[in-house]
Amino acid sequence: MKLVSTASTDIDFEKDGKQIGFVNLPLSVHEDAWGVVPIPLTVIKNGKGPTILLQGGNHGDEYEGPIALGELIRDLDPASIAGRLIIVPAINLPAVVAGRRTSPVDDLNLNRVFPGDHGGTITAQIAAYISDVLFPMADVFVDLHSGGSSSVNVPSAAIEPAADPAHFKRNIDAVVAFGAPMVVVISNRGDPRTSTATAVRAGLTVVGTELAGGGGVSVEALAVVRRGLRNLLAHFGVLPPGKDGPPSITRPDIYEITPDAYVLATETGVFEPLHLNGVEVHAGEPAGRIHFLANPGRAPETLYYRADGIVYVRRQPGQVRPGNVCMVVATPYRGQLP
Repeated sequence: MKLVSTASTDIDFEKDGKQIGFVNLPLSVHEDAWGVVPIPLTVIKNGKGPTILLQGGNHGDEYEGPIALGELIRDLDPASIAGRLIIVPAINLPAVVAGRRTSPVDDLNLNRVFPGDHGGTITAQIAAYISDVLFPMADVFVDLHSGGSSSVNVPSAAIEPAADPAHFKRNIDAVVAFGAPMVVVISNRGDPRTSTATAVRAGLTVVGTELAGGGGVSVEALAVVRRGLRNLLAHFGVLPPGKDGPPSITRPDIYEITPDAYVLATETGVFEPLHLNGVEVHAGEPAGRIHFLANPGRAPETLYYRADGIVYVRRQPGQVRPGNVCMVVATPYRGQLP
């Protein structure tokens, strides 16, 4: 027998106006036998139009998206829109409260458990609620990420690949309309368990972001996402064009993250990057050095780039162990663009 969600909410998804509330997922733990996880949920609806699902807080240490979505919730007048916005600014609430990438309840990464399991742990239940309840209502899915505590990114919008060229083009057009300084095709090493990959399989137009990272709030990235959300809503006709008109439809240079993009630590030590984000680099060039502070007589271990492109991500914490990502290079997209 297929399990169904035990989540509950007083919000009526079909009602016009602005409703701010919660979706409650049962959680029985030592401290509270019959408690719930109250995930903030807002629906803003006015007449006919597309349904846009806006999500932040998939990872609890990525802050620009949740901040911008909170502003949107407070500022938008329902009369100003055409359609429906479903906004979940802190979808992984336990992780958001803890400021962690993974949930403190079950130590799972929400973005690696989709499509989820209504009979699983709380993180799997959250993913299943999104997959089985929210995705079927939506036409468009926007998942706002930053780099988290472990990395610093060039503020960017992310294209989720789609096998169907027409679907892929919808994703590209929406990401371009967002108007980020950089556009990158990101498949997360081909992992199908992410929210955006699952949304593509559900047929939704998908927009992702990687806004900044480092475990803080970036002034630059916050400006990007505030503007980008308004651009997207105008692109889909939910909001009228802003005072400067619709965003440019000129397609920018598009990059991708290839298997050779990653510079991985080979030793335990302290990583010294040799380049800033946005710098052009080439395969075979030194990317950084791992220092051995407890053994100053030992020479540093040099790490090398394996791809040509620009530095897209650099590691935030200094300490590394074998397998940690130290740098990521974005290369010009080499696939066929629809």
